[in-house]
Amino acid sequence: MNPFVAGVAAPPIPEARGWAARYDGAFGPAIDLTQAVPGYPAHPDLVARMAGAAADPASYAYGEITGDLALRTAYAAEVASLYGTQIEPGHVAITTGANMASFAVTMLVAKAGDAIMLPVPWYFNHQMNAGLLGVDVVPLPCGAQNGFVPDAQKAARLLHPRVKAIFLVSPNNPTGAIYPPATVAAFAELARERGIVLVVDETYRDFLPAGVDRPHDLFGGDWQEHVVQLYSFSKSYCVPGFRAGAIVAGQAMIGEITKILDCLQICAPRVGQAALAWGVEGLRDWRAENRVTMNGRSAACRDAFAGVPEWRIDSQGAYFAYLRHPYPGRSAWEVAEALATRRGVVTLPGDAFGPGQSDYLRLAFANVDAPEIAGVARRLVGFQL
Repeated sequence: MNPFVAGVAAPPIPEARGWAARYDGAFGPAIDLTQAVPGYPAHPDLVARMAGAAADPASYAYGEITGDLALRTAYAAEVASLYGTQIEPGHVAITTGANMASFAVTMLVAKAGDAIMLPVPWYFNHQMNAGLLGVDVVPLPCGAQNGFVPDAQKAARLLHPRVKAIFLVSPNNPTGAIYPPATVAAFAELARERGIVLVVDETYRDFLPAGVDRPHDLFGGDWQEHVVQLYSFSKSYCVPGFRAGAIVAGQAMIGEITKILDCLQICAPRVGQAALAWGVEGLRDWRAENRVTMNGRSAACRDAFAGVPEWRIDSQGAYFAYLRHPYPGRSAWEVAEALATRRGVVTLPGDAFGPGQSDYLRLAFANVDAPEIAGVARRLVGFQL
């Protein structure tokens, strides 16, 4: 067995959901806050277009390796409009989900023995991707005192010649933290100076708070040499099962990524692509409504946990709340398992997101509505390990 594969920890979500099987239902049905999935269905017009695409014989044929032109064109126009710049379809590759996008980019920028830098807490699949490829991870510690926002100056001190890329996720998974544009710009300048790549994962970009519309201004100047953007259609369009993600990068990078994608996917699933090519523009207003809904769930989460102050939310935003549990020195795995088995609140332990995170649990509150969020907080009242 490949030791790189054997050395990677198992995905945490199945383990956490396994705990829920031991819950006796005493506090009502289990509430699953493990995986970031939209807590409402896809738009019916999108569903209808997917049904039509599924009946179209063209959907059963191979498509372009980097994605169907209609979706690449629509997404390029979306990015160009959002960032006030020129983005062409040739800058875009459509992938079988954003995780495949991340894996492909990791493979592109680093070989076994190289390294990437990940802020801690990190999105565990980014770390797993690196491990599978024999790529080391340089942790960049972030803390509640700074709102879990990484510091480019600290990153500069930790970089070494084997580091080939820095990965940022904003809005962040797991903390929900939103990185200021100046922070993202500082990391882009650091990447440019060091001759490495800045990878910005914007999976949750469509759920920014009201009044925050442009996450950064990176797509200017010589961005094609050192900036890569990742995106997921799963959350914004409520279609995670159709597996659609995107990479925006310089055309030279896209050319090399094409080799990787030809081996990993041949082409992304075409039914979803056909419908999403319409949905990027056709569902703009609906996406804006969902943004309001999600911001409302974030506010409901903050209000609910104000009633149980011993369980402190240290960061939240988009889909997530990063919750500090009241048991210093106790493993987050132990706390999460006990909550799942005894109260039916199924969360992910902070330990899944990197070193030094054992005081935290991640709550994916997007999965549930405001009354259920309030119910989660009530179940924590009086809980003792």
